[in-house]
Amino acid sequence: MGATTDPQGAGRLGFDPGHVVQEFGWGDDVDDALRAEIEAHVGSELVDEDYGDVTDGVIVWWREDDGDLTDTLVDVQTVLDDGGRIWLFTPKPGRGGHVEHNDIQEAATTAGLHATSTFSIAPDWSATKLGNRGRGR
Repeated sequence: MGATTDPQGAGRLGFDPGHVVQEFGWGDDVDDALRAEIEAHVGSELVDEDYGDVTDGVIVWWREDDGDLTDTLVDVQTVLDDGGRIWLFTPKPGRGGHVEHNDIQEAATTAGLHATSTFSIAPDWSATKLGNRGRGR
């Protein structure tokens, strides 16, 4: 393909050096350059779905046919330390496995989250930040 990720891509995710970032939904189609960039940025390898401790952040590679997004979003919240970040990576429009934004928003809302921003993170992938839903004061 020849295309590369935005050199500031991993920095845009808000992870800091020393953070433990857990990865869900890895497959042969993920963007290896982006994964390497995140690992270089935090200074360690991404931990897999079987990691047994709390994490500072989660990335989820998600495609249209991967199952129930709501269930996955509920599950990933259980591994996060307070203030941990959740990023959902989905194929861009026109790519196989693309997930409509309305579907992301519906799953996030049901899981007690909301989509706060979406941008291009890699040649074939978009990143959507999911945050905790605010509660009244």
